[in-house]
Amino acid sequence: MKKDDTQIKAYMGEDTVFNGSLSFDGTVRIDGKFEGHVQTDDTLIVGETGHLIAEVSAGTVVCMGRIEGTIVASKKVEIHSNSRVVGNIKSPALYIELGGVLDGSCDMTGKENKIIPLVKNEEKKASGQSAQG
Repeated sequence: MKKDDTQIKAYMGEDTVFNGSLSFDGTVRIDGKFEGHVQTDDTLIVGETGHLIAEVSAGTVVCMGRIEGTIVASKKVEIHSNSRVVGNIKSPALYIELGGVLDGSCDMTGKENKIIPLVKNEEKKASGQSAQG
């Protein structure tokens, strides 16, 4: 982990309500209510009391509260126990802890389509083995 990932740059407290666009570098934690758009290449943490109704584009999204909307993450999405994500996720990695809820679809193919080349390599090996045997 980079040092920036462990240090919170901004914090929205439990009684905070914000409507608009949020763009940042580093790690931001939201424990209040946020509506709008979030844009970052870094980490967004939604705390236990956090509630986002937003379109989120981030590097890493850690949900311990509630998110409603689309999440696009370039690194990973974590959904912890007692948290809920309602909406679609696009991310190369997804972690859902027991008790966490994802009500939507998940696209993990990414731009590189990592899964497809592995299947093709296995097919080549299988056809190569059957040609030899």
